[in-house]
Amino acid sequence: MGRTLSRRMVLIAAGGIAGAGLVGGLAARQLAEPRPRPGPAVPDAPAGDERLIRIASAARGREVDFWTAVPEGYGDGRGLPVCLVLHGASATPRDYGRFGLARFLTDAVRRGAPPFALAGATGGRLSWRPSGNDDPQRMVREEVPAWCARRGFDSSRLAVWGWSMGGFGALLLAETYPDWLRMVAAFSPAVGRGDAVFAGADRLRGTPVGLWCGRQDNFLKDVRALARVLPERPVRASWADGRHNFGYWGTVIPDAFALIGGALTPPRT
Repeated sequence: MGRTLSRRMVLIAAGGIAGAGLVGGLAARQLAEPRPRPGPAVPDAPAGDERLIRIASAARGREVDFWTAVPEGYGDGRGLPVCLVLHGASATPRDYGRFGLARFLTDAVRRGAPPFALAGATGGRLSWRPSGNDDPQRMVREEVPAWCARRGFDSSRLAVWGWSMGGFGALLLAETYPDWLRMVAAFSPAVGRGDAVFAGADRLRGTPVGLWCGRQDNFLKDVRALARVLPERPVRASWADGRHNFGYWGTVIPDAFALIGGALTPPRT
């Protein structure tokens, strides 16, 4: 059973973000992931039921942070579908409160997006791939939905969203388990031509894909190349001005959350 952290402990722990990490065996220009600053312009909306606990992950062989958020006005979120959140190399779930993700969620729902919950756990800096006995991808595939089900969320309706290293991981997860996810949303995914995501792109057939990347981002060329090789046209391919940080990512969260909510709402046919 998870151990709930106090709000004071969360705020203290979230005081800073670690430095750069390796992502996906990419070229030297892409190895260092900048710190996600400046921060996003957080909407003037309240967080709903937002929780951060410690929980044992057998897939990772350790305790991890497990964060969830429900839009304001939806109680504990019972029955809501879930968007899984995969962090980048320089963030963890302890940063999500400071990023205002729960407030972005409430704002999206108030603007008309169908309601859903957010849920994410610590994946380390392994690009959401297994390394020895540490398998963050299996944690996301098997354990996180089970933890969500215990909370009363509808873990039969899942999407995934990630940024940078987490965007790479989100795409790879959807390729590894075709037809499992209702949508994959990737912000500035840390992809490179010839990597595992490009190699498995055909496996994304039938899964709606949204891609967002800033024009001043070093990954832009490769993200646009990925959009061209997908087996189906992305539901969104957005290249607005912005760099590789939450200053840009915060501007596209509303668009992504509206699409994710819509993808999670209709029943499977």
